Amino acid sequence: MTAGALRSVVLAGGGTAGHVSPMLALADELTRRNPGVAVTCVGTETGLEARIVPERGYPLAMIPRVPLPRRPSMDLVRLLGRMSQAVRTAARILEESDAQVAVGFGGYVSTPVYLAARRRGIPIVVHEQNARPGLANRVGARFARSVAVTFPGTSLPGAVVTGMPLRREIAALDRAQLRDEARRFFGLGEGTVLLVTGGSLGAQRLNDAFAASAEDLSAAGVSVLHATGRGKGFVPPTVSGAPYVVVEYLDRMDLAYAAADVVVARAGASTVCELTAVGLPAIYVPLAIGNGEQRLNAEGVVRSGGGLMVDNAAFTAQWIRQTLLPLLLDDAALARLGAASAAAGVRDGDTLLASMVEGAIQ
Repeated sequence: MTAGALRSVVLAGGGTAGHVSPMLALADELTRRNPGVAVTCVGTETGLEARIVPERGYPLAMIPRVPLPRRPSMDLVRLLGRMSQAVRTAARILEESDAQVAVGFGGYVSTPVYLAARRRGIPIVVHEQNARPGLANRVGARFARSVAVTFPGTSLPGAVVTGMPLRREIAALDRAQLRDEARRFFGLGEGTVLLVTGGSLGAQRLNDAFAASAEDLSAAGVSVLHATGRGKGFVPPTVSGAPYVVVEYLDRMDLAYAAADVVVARAGASTVCELTAVGLPAIYVPLAIGNGEQRLNAEGVVRSGGGLMVDNAAFTAQWIRQTLLPLLLDDAALARLGAASAAAGVRDGDTLLASMVEGAIQ
């Protein structure tokens, strides 16, 4: 396919960073490969995409948010009317943008776009981020032209493993080159640096455990960069040794990764894929709710020796003192974990998915 053959594409993904980040990574790659291509993102007014997509310079078309109930409720009774309205709105977006292909990343936004594209005969490409697929992508995959998945073993018909589309600043990150600059940027020390992040919304379990063990880490010479999540009311602990830096949100995640030697995080698909792409060892604490996809997301890298997994209930200040702190002071162990993490990483998920999207219109 020659550059520029792709003229217009609609990308549907919203709600959380897990859907929005790969959508924007694909948008960036498609515009690099196809100068002049019109990219229209579809989302809702209440999702993270309402702020992030316009900031990245892409137009955002809104459709009604239509949750798919998992058990009998009044939402199930009202579903047909809500979905019909959302599908009509999605059809109008596809028509006005003259879309050649529709790409969905799952979540509330994708189902109406899949249904509208199918009715109009527009090729559909599905990308599933999690090891266990969500309901929207299970529906979309039934009539998609191509299906891409992040992790081997994801159960969707005709799935091809492409990995996760990552932002170029993450996929091309040279941690060693940026290490000193990154540590100065955050005001961190020269010894071991631990990054703690619960994702864009934060994680109360992590916040509580580290608030109670901050002084132990600081006294041992471990600097901490802790992203608490917005509105969590986390009070920065007073420490006497290495710095303990608290932020609500990390706009420069590339610098946070460059500064860190090890990470404690949830096991969202984007998080797992970013950490392995940049070769960071991690302690994964899967979210204890949902359908168990976070545990599945991290199982592969943990089996390969690129990280550890700890149950949410077991992640306490005592576990940090007894298990995590000795690991943070063991350079050889961290090096082994980091090498295994890097071996499990995929850095070209955006290019693989872009090729699939371009191929869908042939």
